Amino acid sequence: MTRIIVIEDEPAMLSGLCDNLEFEGYEVLSAQRGDDGLKLMKSNASDLIILDVMLPGLSGFDVLKQARASGVNTPVILLTAKGEELDKVRGLELGADDYITKPFSLRELLARIKAILRRTSAPNSGGHGTIHIGKLTVCFDTFEASENNKPVKLSHKEFEILQHLYQRSNQIVTRDELLDNVWGLDYQPSSRTVDNFIVRLRQKVDTKDSVHIITVHGFGYKLIL
Repeated sequence: MTRIIVIEDEPAMLSGLCDNLEFEGYEVLSAQRGDDGLKLMKSNASDLIILDVMLPGLSGFDVLKQARASGVNTPVILLTAKGEELDKVRGLELGADDYITKPFSLRELLARIKAILRRTSAPNSGGHGTIHIGKLTVCFDTFEASENNKPVKLSHKEFEILQHLYQRSNQIVTRDELLDNVWGLDYQPSSRTVDNFIVRLRQKVDTKDSVHIITVHGFGYKLIL
């Protein structure tokens, strides 16, 4: 059964989300504080996390940052009452997969949940199995990466970006294409979001003597294999 973790401090909102998700057939775990939610994320495997930004204990941003740093790569949907673009961009840069602004319709949330679960549950390597990209050995099916047989932490979003670049290797991939195919949001985060992810990927893929992810100025990026 698909398991979803919901971290939300408003009792009525939390109860409503849990009841409706369980009605849809999901197993649901929940927490009302950021610190409790972080512990829940670390100690329980899940398929998706719904995370409110405004939480007691730790903010949703802090929970997401610490979870990603500890190796939790589960897809995250942020719930926020803020409409500020910078808040949305910040969440995406910290590793969120999507966000939805309160108030929202249950139908919209369920559609976003199903879209993310479809992307993350489908086979990802396209039959390539374990492949070598720069200094990394990568398996997109299992979301695992290593360097010299030592595990390397990549966020779920970093895997998706790297996979898309790999599928279009030696071809130019625009920022808009990455935003559409990796984030798939109605709202488009700024190109700075993509740039920041690319910087982190380069640190994990490229070596001093071999550059694989290059910038094509005025267009986007290219993965050279």
